Amino acid sequence: MSRSATMRPAGAITGRETGLELWVRRPGGSALMGDLIEGVPALAPFYAGHYRDPDAFRRKASAVHSRLPAAHRARLVDAFIPTSDTAAAKLESVLAGGGLAVTTGQQTGLFGGPLYTVYKILSAIRLAESLEPLFGEPVLPVFWIASDDHDWAEVNHTTVVDDADDVHRLALPAPAAAIPVAMSERALPAEVGAVVADFEALLPDTVHAEPLRRLVAQSYRPGTTMAAAFTSLLRGLFEGVDLVLIDSAHPALKRAAAPILARELAHAEAHAGLIREQSDRLVAAGYHAQVAVSADAANVFLHGDAGRDRLSVAAGGWKLRRSRRGYPTGEIERMLADEPTRFSPNVLLRPVVESALIPTVAYVGGPGEVSYFGQIGCLFHAHGIAPPIVVPRHSVTLVEPRIRRLLERFDLEPADVMRPLHEITTEVMHAELPASITGLLERLGTSVEDEYDALADEASAIDPTLRRWVLRLRNRALGDIVKAEHKVTSHMKKRRSQETGQLRRISMNLFPDGSPQERVLNVLPYLARYGPGLLNDVRSAMEVRMDRPAPGWRDVDCSAGMRDRLP
Repeated sequence: MSRSATMRPAGAITGRETGLELWVRRPGGSALMGDLIEGVPALAPFYAGHYRDPDAFRRKASAVHSRLPAAHRARLVDAFIPTSDTAAAKLESVLAGGGLAVTTGQQTGLFGGPLYTVYKILSAIRLAESLEPLFGEPVLPVFWIASDDHDWAEVNHTTVVDDADDVHRLALPAPAAAIPVAMSERALPAEVGAVVADFEALLPDTVHAEPLRRLVAQSYRPGTTMAAAFTSLLRGLFEGVDLVLIDSAHPALKRAAAPILARELAHAEAHAGLIREQSDRLVAAGYHAQVAVSADAANVFLHGDAGRDRLSVAAGGWKLRRSRRGYPTGEIERMLADEPTRFSPNVLLRPVVESALIPTVAYVGGPGEVSYFGQIGCLFHAHGIAPPIVVPRHSVTLVEPRIRRLLERFDLEPADVMRPLHEITTEVMHAELPASITGLLERLGTSVEDEYDALADEASAIDPTLRRWVLRLRNRALGDIVKAEHKVTSHMKKRRSQETGQLRRISMNLFPDGSPQERVLNVLPYLARYGPGLLNDVRSAMEVRMDRPAPGWRDVDCSAGMRDRLP
């Protein structure tokens, strides 16, 4: 029996400005993420306070203020891009020493990348709003654009579901030279114009679509770097929203980060040992290590003629892991001092650099980031910094009205379709098999099982070895009944093509390509349909609760032996 169209199941929120149905939650994805959300004490040694403990935020705020004076904050003034007048005013206060920051970040992505990039930003904004009354001072949400990343295949595409519920994957071609160049240096090819045109054609024709088309066309032009295009798009999407953007490749940031990278290189092997031991302790506690740790590789990359290449320890200095080119220690030290823009941190050191330069009280991350923060607490301490409070981002599923109607047709909810389409279709078709067929199959199965079991008992009285032979025949017969059921269901699918097509439409919107909507689909078609109010609705639906004191979660536990080895 279908639900009434006016009913909404528990967990769903209806947006005030758009009327769109939103499912908002903290994401799962791993045992570690689930236990962090629940505040399981076994994780306390790996994180600096729990994100639902207001005292943890107060302790972190006090530590940030005592460590990062205004003169150090002001070094990055040129690197920040506020997207509203209010954000600019808050930025001024924060840089003057009278405020704090909530940070999050993501690599660049074609036309903004998948939905979860926007959800990260909105999660940070919502958390910053909630922390301001707690601290009594401005809290600025900062989005760190990871433009040093160099994996072209991860960022050169986007996916759209059109009005006919067909999935379209748009991608830029691979560069002629397979050099891993940072996105701050990777220029968009001439083909970007055709991809922009294809993308614009897929946007629905609404009053909100034309400004988005202009923004995409202005941002993504041949010769513009991927990072600059991504920054331009985000700046346009969040215009008027209290947010600050910062590009990891900005020269001011690189200059300010150089001493941290120099320290990391000077103690590379010791720091690798700290991370490895903390990772081992995390695994011993029953969790997984997100990032593999190499004993001889530094957490620093050098950008050169061969692209972005990681530095590894070598006799008398360093060598690049991919090109194998060697450098004396003195030469690397000179280059870092004179040309800091040629260096960048890896994924483990990047959060340390961020917290060292920005008054970060909390970091909002997805499942992968939350996991590797559990590995690097002692790396923070090695640089004289306490880790920020790690807060899982919000996860959101958008359920449009036409998809809600289809869900009600099959008495389904979004959680029911987060799996492969063939499984959903088989289950639904099986549930709709005529009672006469399901009854026959059930009786047939019961009869076969009972009669063969009886035969096994009688045969074993003649020869005990016959029991296993008869039971094998029974299992084969039961398998044939399952095959018959699948065959009937398969033919039912063919005869009921309309229903299978409707299930496909549900899946393409909520679980496209076998992944959650937020990890695949682009945000711009939704903004074209529902307008900028969608961002307000999603942000408002993100609940922030700080109501769970966690006295055991005081700081990352670097054991006494490890503390003695901190440089």
